[in-house]
Amino acid sequence: MTRQQCPRPPLALLLMALLVLTVAASLAVGARATDPAAVLSVLIDPLALGAGSVDAVVVRELRVPRTVIGLLAGAALGVAGVVMQGVTRNPIADPGLLGVTAGSSFAVVVGIAVAGVTSVVGLAGFALVGALAAATVIALVASSARVGTSPALLVVAGAAVTAALSSLTTLVLLSDPQTLDRYRFWTVGSLTGRELDAGLALAPLVAAGLVGALIVGRSLDALALGDDVARGLGFRLAPTRAAAIAVVVVLAGTATALAGPIVFVGLVGAHAARAAVGGGHAARMPVAAVAGAALVLLADVLGRLVVPPGELEAGIVVAVLGAPLLIALVRSRSGVTA
Repeated sequence: MTRQQCPRPPLALLLMALLVLTVAASLAVGARATDPAAVLSVLIDPLALGAGSVDAVVVRELRVPRTVIGLLAGAALGVAGVVMQGVTRNPIADPGLLGVTAGSSFAVVVGIAVAGVTSVVGLAGFALVGALAAATVIALVASSARVGTSPALLVVAGAAVTAALSSLTTLVLLSDPQTLDRYRFWTVGSLTGRELDAGLALAPLVAAGLVGALIVGRSLDALALGDDVARGLGFRLAPTRAAAIAVVVVLAGTATALAGPIVFVGLVGAHAARAAVGGGHAARMPVAAVAGAALVLLADVLGRLVVPPGELEAGIVVAVLGAPLLIALVRSRSGVTA
């Protein structure tokens, strides 16, 4: 068989394999390397290595929580990217780029500074409210035909919302050193310092958002054909957009509450899904969830290896990996008109 005739594994399967590898690496790699056999033993039987075993404590208390949270946040952001691109008909739309995560961040700061909220569930409530407010502004901007057909202008509008909210966030933080101290590790987007209980508490919200995304998938396919065609097919545009934005709010707000503001995950997840399966939005969502989760965990693992024995936060690594993709999409004529 010639080189040209050799079949290539489907991209979706490669992404699934990458996710499995990143999960394994997330459990085994760090300042203290853990033998894969020891990791497996701890997962099967938490007392297999002994209650006082350092490897058991590291895997069970540190790496399992951050792996679970990385899976939840990455999957939520990946699917949110598909929904955001569908509702705005914009191939470079992303919850982080369009101000949704900035809205969540500002609301979290207000929750810490004004309401004294410290629990993850409480912060999630504030994050969802902030995401809803930011998404409402973006929805109003996207409803304009002139802006909706221009990805560059939509990104500028999102950047303006992000800048305004970031300025307000900074104002609150500078006036309250205690809030700044609690917020500064969260704001860069990190999986460290998160408890497994937080992931378990917010997992139902992520699940609800994923189910909602699948439900609106067919409606997003109709929106992609244009407003007139969607009306002709019997879809009501305002409720459809409202439902899609609600899904983005739940997914992006919950992911931000779990891992802090991480950008580009939705962008990468959506485009990986488009390249892997094409087709309708509902078909892309499972692949986007896999790609988003793999990206967040990969960034977390790379962050542990770059500056040992310290580490870079996952949000910083994702930004470094995602920025070239955004630049390539903006420069590509086919990318901005898809």
